[in-house]
Amino acid sequence: MKKLVVLAAYTRSLITFRLPLMKAFLAKGWEVVALGPGEEAEWAPRFAPHGVRFRSVPLERNGLNPFADWKTCRALEHIFREEAPELLFCTQAKAVVYGLPAAHRAGIPRRFALVAGLGSIFRGTGLKNALLRRVLSFQYRRALKHAQGVLFQNPDDRNTFLALGLVPPEKIHMIPGSGVDLERFTPLPLPQQPVFLLVARLLKDKGIREYLLAAREVKRTLPQCRFLLVGPFDSNPTALTPQELRPFQEEGTVEYWGEQEDVRPALAQASVFVLPSYHEGTPMSVLEAMACGRPVITTNAPGCRETVVPEKNGLLVPPRKVSPLQKAMETLAQDPERRQRMGQESLRLARERFSATLVTGMLLDILGE
Repeated sequence: MKKLVVLAAYTRSLITFRLPLMKAFLAKGWEVVALGPGEEAEWAPRFAPHGVRFRSVPLERNGLNPFADWKTCRALEHIFREEAPELLFCTQAKAVVYGLPAAHRAGIPRRFALVAGLGSIFRGTGLKNALLRRVLSFQYRRALKHAQGVLFQNPDDRNTFLALGLVPPEKIHMIPGSGVDLERFTPLPLPQQPVFLLVARLLKDKGIREYLLAAREVKRTLPQCRFLLVGPFDSNPTALTPQELRPFQEEGTVEYWGEQEDVRPALAQASVFVLPSYHEGTPMSVLEAMACGRPVITTNAPGCRETVVPEKNGLLVPPRKVSPLQKAMETLAQDPERRQRMGQESLRLARERFSATLVTGMLLDILGE
């Protein structure tokens, strides 16, 4: 039996984003193993009902600890030799830069990487980011030599890698995001009340601060508006802290729902989905909202702008700016007919461009299956 290993630096993303691909390989008779950080006792039961076996690997998403990274490389090579898969599919920076060389040393014959959005190291400014960018660029260049194919979800990220000479053009493949499950995310009635929703890890790069500050201003003139926030706090250095969020909760600006296993109840209450992110691959949260028939306000930033046809299914605003976001939310808050029309267009685009069936088919072609 052929075997696929799927490796990620954030284990939850394997279920959120990679399950359709893993199921497609299972349907073809392959054995599938998911690798990620975290306790096997916690995560293995979440994968088992899907027929996927989970193994834990010591892999830290954040931080620059050479000893921890050395430990990760050794552990990956050991697991790859034990599992001896035919194919490795890895995603997220540390999984790619450590997974591909380890897979090459372990003799895995087919190796593919997905660059699903460049983080603040590539998009940010300042001396620290510049130094980290040089280190990560070196790691990517070295690792991607061992990949048969490198997948990107938006042209900005692809062009950045080409400009830096990190990957040759003949290895590059483009896909329209990770694909949204149109059987799970289905059209929902659009509420008449203006209710805005942001679903994301509480990172500053997701535009959380801009959302909170713009919501505060909108509430002053349009108090009937509600603002929902769903997502976990995070260990990333750019994460929002509970102390920073608390004043917005106490004054009634935002309703914080915490982390939710199922975001559909929140989407059912929302009439507009908002993601003021600074950069994405292709944001799954936006695709899920589109599949439920929600208009979208997002930024004219890499990955985000690919999800919106301006004035058709939503509005684009500049990243890192509060005032344009505030005005966009006020515009849609006061125009329920426009929200309805844009929501229907979001649904059409989700079905035509971003379905999981479409993306999985593309992935199977790229991976040679």
